[in-house]
Amino acid sequence: MLQNVLLTREIYASEEHQMMREMIQDFIHYEIIEQTDEWEKKGMVSREIWERAGELGLLCIDMPEKYGGSGLDFSFNALFIEELGKKGVSGPGFSLHTDIVAPYILKYGTEAQKQKYLPKMATGKMITSIGMTEPNCGSDLKAITTNAVDKGDHYLVNGQKTFITNGYMCDMSIVAVKTNVGTEKEGVSLLIIESDWDGFDKGFPFKKIGMKAQDTCELFFADVKVPKENLLGEEGLGFKIMMTELARERLTVALNAIGGAEGAIEKTIEYTSTRTAFKKPIAAFQNTQFKLAECATQLQLHQAFLDRCTRLLSNNQLTAESASMAKYSATEMHGKVVDECLQLFGGYGYMWDYPIARMYADNRVARIYAGTNEIMKVLIARGLFKELFR
Repeated sequence: MLQNVLLTREIYASEEHQMMREMIQDFIHYEIIEQTDEWEKKGMVSREIWERAGELGLLCIDMPEKYGGSGLDFSFNALFIEELGKKGVSGPGFSLHTDIVAPYILKYGTEAQKQKYLPKMATGKMITSIGMTEPNCGSDLKAITTNAVDKGDHYLVNGQKTFITNGYMCDMSIVAVKTNVGTEKEGVSLLIIESDWDGFDKGFPFKKIGMKAQDTCELFFADVKVPKENLLGEEGLGFKIMMTELARERLTVALNAIGGAEGAIEKTIEYTSTRTAFKKPIAAFQNTQFKLAECATQLQLHQAFLDRCTRLLSNNQLTAESASMAKYSATEMHGKVVDECLQLFGGYGYMWDYPIARMYADNRVARIYAGTNEIMKVLIARGLFKELFR
């Protein structure tokens, strides 16, 4: 019913996109949904689902085939992200692995690093994370204290990271560290650290309000020896690299948000069309119709903007400001839509067995991670007043 009022999205109109959409939907329906309850109890998904995603070619989709990817453009990644959001799938951290970690290695890694890590990532046999946030610093990445001391042929890493998606299951993590501490060359660098190395420990998955099947945890580093060849990019340029790549991360959050909003509206249309009150369907009341009309309108507007952003990213033209606008606006819209939809479910909307309840709990963090929405506004404002921030 929702599709009857939404414009056809040309970005996903090709036969190849339609074939992938059907495969993704089958994958979610037959291999993910039924396992969600068990994953939530464990606080993590199974390794088998990662390897299955790899078998289907759904990991590292836009990575070149020479490294094990599918060699497609980013619009296929975007399609997968939206479909997961639409069905409220928050457990497997596929997007962080595919859309954040893989591009870091592909763009800034040495050929040896690409050959060592990317093919394993594409198969799902190596699960990855990225360690930026620390207990005493969130969005202010320059304030990190995890440090790496140069020991000649290796770095000695000490510190702690928190709120790490895929943290408990990760086999490898790209970790932001301070190098040359206390000298003129002090700066942020990125190191590729494997989780089975001595001194690398993991905390238990956090118990969260939502995204209960996602293994989010702390990472600890105590005198971890990291070979010099595991430096990603140049020493001291880690902050610049992170700032460059955050645009893609923020777009993926926005894509998940519009997928989630679409799924919430569809579920609510179905529910209100069959649930009755005062001897008629809830959908027959004008308030229901107006609320869903407002939600569908906001969804359509955001779809159009994000389709444009997706094209820009595919052509390496997406700016930090546009990505921040997308992340800020789409996640705010998603939160309002899910809240309105839950209200239309009445008391059942508060029951965990109903997908709308999971959607309500899961979506809240999107306004916090990948940079809070307050930080997004700061970045947008800096773009508007560049002269003031020179």
